[in-house]
Amino acid sequence: MENTKKTPSKGKKISTSTIVGIGLLTAIVVVLQFVSMALRFGTFSITLTLVPIVVGAALYGKATGAWLGLVFGVAVLLTGDAAAFLTINVPGTIATVLVKGAAAGLCAGLVYRLIAKKNRVAAVFISSITAPIVNTGIFLLGCRLFFYDTVAAWGAGLGFENTFVYMIVGLVGINFLIELGVNLVLNPAILQIIKIGKKRLKK
Repeated sequence: MENTKKTPSKGKKISTSTIVGIGLLTAIVVVLQFVSMALRFGTFSITLTLVPIVVGAALYGKATGAWLGLVFGVAVLLTGDAAAFLTINVPGTIATVLVKGAAAGLCAGLVYRLIAKKNRVAAVFISSITAPIVNTGIFLLGCRLFFYDTVAAWGAGLGFENTFVYMIVGLVGINFLIELGVNLVLNPAILQIIKIGKKRLKK
């Protein structure tokens, strides 16, 4: 018989397999972030961690998605991927990195939950798109709030007359397209992993 423990708030049981699954996904997120440091276009590395974040959000819910996204943010800070911004505004960098990761996982979980009852394939597809959009969108918002003058100087140095054009095209454009493409290419695999995971959770 599978070991379980109750959460104090709602009295729901959390199975041992769920704890192990979340722990495994957490480790995968950390490892992938360190691996992704070798995949770099321009200032920032390509994020590979959105795939396990989407899987975790679909299997275990939006809270797990937010947790995995938060772990992703911490890993970004630890790997030095945000070093260029840390030298400018430490609190702004930490807030942007942590919020964008957590929000990406949270939103992926919410989207999956809303759509999965009607069409699981569509739910996986749309949540896979949602994660990189939210991640990149909040990053751009953070740039506008905390680093606009610096980003404007970077853009001007590269010949961009419009800072917002530089932010979208020069700063995150290639990275976003690759991250979105990875999620879409791996979408069939993500769907199969989620199907297998759902079956195991029902046992």
